[in-house]
Amino acid sequence: MHRTYSLRNSRAPTASQLQTPPPPSSTTRSKFFGKTGIASNFRKNAAGSFGPELARKLSALIKLEKDVLRSIEVVARERREVAKQLSIWGEENDDDVSDVSDKLGVLIYEIGELEDQFVDKYDQYRITLKTIRDIEASVQPSRDRKQKITDEIAHLKYKDPQSPKIPVLEQELVRAEAESLVAEAQLSNITREKLKAGFNYQFDALRELSEKFALIAGYGKALLELLDDSPVTPGETRPAYDGYEASKQIIIDAENALAAWTIDQAVVKPALSLHQTVDDVYDEGEEEWQGEEEEVVEEHAE
Repeated sequence: MHRTYSLRNSRAPTASQLQTPPPPSSTTRSKFFGKTGIASNFRKNAAGSFGPELARKLSALIKLEKDVLRSIEVVARERREVAKQLSIWGEENDDDVSDVSDKLGVLIYEIGELEDQFVDKYDQYRITLKTIRDIEASVQPSRDRKQKITDEIAHLKYKDPQSPKIPVLEQELVRAEAESLVAEAQLSNITREKLKAGFNYQFDALRELSEKFALIAGYGKALLELLDDSPVTPGETRPAYDGYEASKQIIIDAENALAAWTIDQAVVKPALSLHQTVDDVYDEGEEEWQGEEEEVVEEHAE
């Protein structure tokens, strides 16, 4: 085997990692891969059954996302095992199959590595949602207190309309409503802030993973071009394989492309029919046209 280059070796931080340092290891990681069936089923059945009522729905979502992350973690591990087995299988084949299968294994192993990194980045989204859940849980007591006082006043007005407790309870209700207003405003603000931040974590992670997958797929197809798949007749000998340097360079190019990628260089851009921001919607040609239009408007204004 001519294992001349490997992405599995220790590498310097990529441009993406320098731009946005990797997050801490995911809190969802399991000590035993694939052994979470019982725990997973319990979480699914128990999700949303405990804790303050206001926070139960989001608690259920957060617990289910934990299962998603553990599933990805298992897939990443299995992917790396597949890559190793592909290289082992190819080693006893002809030179071209041996070399190309080994290099394909390197690329597939890198896919597993990227999926493993994705788990940590995706977990940042889940952790951010926990902030909303915690605020919801803290707001529940103020809602409960306000409702309890309201119910007591209604009960007294029905049972004893002249009760001296009614004015006292009404004063307590005023204070409870004031406290509730503060808590509800805080919940409203934090919900929007953290929902936006959390899904930005998720979508940025998905964007990076998807575009790097696309890069690897392209270099993988380039490796396949080194295989001579023209049929041979019995007894005929194929030309000697001379693609070792080419396959090595493809792997080097793949690593360089993956290492240089940053979110600013993302290729796929959304094309929205509802324009919100120039950066997200317009391509370079449209931005130039918009700039020219603004200059015309300014000239007319002068």
